[in-house]
Amino acid sequence: MTKIPIFLLQSIRYYGIVCLLSIVTFQIDAQVSDLARIEYTYFPQRDSDNSFKRLRTFINVPIKIGDKGTFLVPGIEYRGVYFDYEDAASFDVEGLENFRSLEVSIGYTFKMKNDWRFAIKTGAMFASNFERDKLISDDYLYSGALYFLKNKTKDTTISKPWRLIVGLQYSTTAGRPFPLPFVNYFKRFHPDWTYTVGVPKSNLKYFFDPKNIVQAFATLDGFYANIQNNRVVEGAGTIDEKIANSISMTIALAGLGYEHYFTKHLVFYSYAGFTILNDIRLRDDKQEDVLTVNDSNSAYIRAGLKFKI
Repeated sequence: MTKIPIFLLQSIRYYGIVCLLSIVTFQIDAQVSDLARIEYTYFPQRDSDNSFKRLRTFINVPIKIGDKGTFLVPGIEYRGVYFDYEDAASFDVEGLENFRSLEVSIGYTFKMKNDWRFAIKTGAMFASNFERDKLISDDYLYSGALYFLKNKTKDTTISKPWRLIVGLQYSTTAGRPFPLPFVNYFKRFHPDWTYTVGVPKSNLKYFFDPKNIVQAFATLDGFYANIQNNRVVEGAGTIDEKIANSISMTIALAGLGYEHYFTKHLVFYSYAGFTILNDIRLRDDKQEDVLTVNDSNSAYIRAGLKFKI
């Protein structure tokens, strides 16, 4: 099996964590139209009895300001992750089963000239295993982003509607003092076909009819959380003991998905795929790797309901 170069793995891990955490509430579709979502993810680990189960739900409430297309968008998101850690370990894995996060965010968007729209968002979040039954300072995370969006999907004068989003994203979890660029492009190139190119998700969709859609996709997923009672990890690659302060999972995967529209706004969706990169790590207080928990590529299943504009 061909190995991915170490520098490329590090770049993917770093960029993936930032993309996943800097704007946790909004993925690509959610930035544009999703108001609420509830979903369940199951991610077993191949060559191991480990598994991840995640419940995720969020709601965003656009509040119109004036009559010129300006909105204030408060939002809240909850994630509960159950990690069944069955691998042999030199440290205490009790207390590493349940991780929870809650983010409160506020966004602001307004129209600009030439069909452009500007959006800015900031958020505060805590993510932890809560083994002390309280919040501590290391549980808190902060994020911010700004976007420029040009949306021609409703323009009836063009034969191939499209949408472009460009911006910058920043998160305190990245451990870097600068934001990362963001680009996403969508186009309906045929009445029954669309594609999206970007991060964290790219896809190719086929519309059987207005209510039933299938897609091939590639995407990033994962989570990050503080470990309140740090773990001393022995044999982590050196003769010195290392301290694990947090856990992160970044996966890149490809697969197939299905969407069914019950109404114009209520949608059921399901995705099944296989990971291309599977990176689960314990990290120290400088976000450096302490221990690789599992890197075997595995199956992935996610399904849920979403409410769209």
